[in-house]
Amino acid sequence: MLRIYRTVETTPVPQTEETGRFEPGSWVSLINPSIEEIEEVAANLSVPGDYLRAALDEEERPRTETESGITLIVIDIPIPYPEQTILYTTMPLGIIVTPDTIVTVCLRENPIVQDFANGRVKSFYTFKKTRFVLQILFLNASYFLQYLRQIERVSDRIGAELNQSMRNRELIQLMNLKKSLVYFSTSLRSNQIVLDKTLTFQPLRMYEDDTDLLEDVIIENKQAIEMANTYSTILTETMDAFASIISNNFNNILKLLTSITIILAIPTMIASFLGMNVPVPLEDNPNGFLIILVLSLIVSSLIAVAINRKGWL
Repeated sequence: MLRIYRTVETTPVPQTEETGRFEPGSWVSLINPSIEEIEEVAANLSVPGDYLRAALDEEERPRTETESGITLIVIDIPIPYPEQTILYTTMPLGIIVTPDTIVTVCLRENPIVQDFANGRVKSFYTFKKTRFVLQILFLNASYFLQYLRQIERVSDRIGAELNQSMRNRELIQLMNLKKSLVYFSTSLRSNQIVLDKTLTFQPLRMYEDDTDLLEDVIIENKQAIEMANTYSTILTETMDAFASIISNNFNNILKLLTSITIILAIPTMIASFLGMNVPVPLEDNPNGFLIILVLSLIVSSLIAVAINRKGWL
């Protein structure tokens, strides 16, 4: 899907509108583009096709590259998957800065592009290319932090459910949260490398305010890295603790069932011996059955007391 936006100077507040025309100062948004759309953008903006296709590879790692005055920045962005088993994953977002326009490329709709397209980002202008790129990076770090807090809340809720009932379903949910945190940690560290290179080599023309904003982005990204590592450690320890508790409960149940089996086996064994087709004691005693029943109960009770002293019951 190809969409083209441009900020129009209107009063009292400038508005970003969808124009559909390739013109200087525009923002071109590509979401899961077709081959024809890629060729159209490449022809109109003189952008290398490799730059446009870079973010369409789900395994593409964050990087930055400059060629013939055109800069490519690939970052990983968080993507929610509420309908899937995993809660969040990450996906490449390509940002291409040309002398006149800026292009973003992603495989699917994402909240970052939608926020800019719907005008939810303040002080956003399509013709301020460097500031636009930094705003994307800052919003990306903010979404990582937001989703990390959501992961923490979901983890707390699942932990509370596990305290009430030890079930595999909750452990599987914790494992899926762990996967999300692994994706986040890997992507955030890769994004940090891109941010550090951007600050050091400055492939984009920056003013003092832009440098300050980039430093804020780096701080936000580092905070997200620390949060992801902390939550990942806590989640790992929580899963190990609950796994140990479940294993211990299982062992206690096995001991209880074994104890009950031993206690019930005594009357069965006595009845088996006395029920054989051979002469047995008390066969002529009218109270023989009652005596045998009382004897079985006494022996079973003694064994139950002995087992209870060992803490198996």
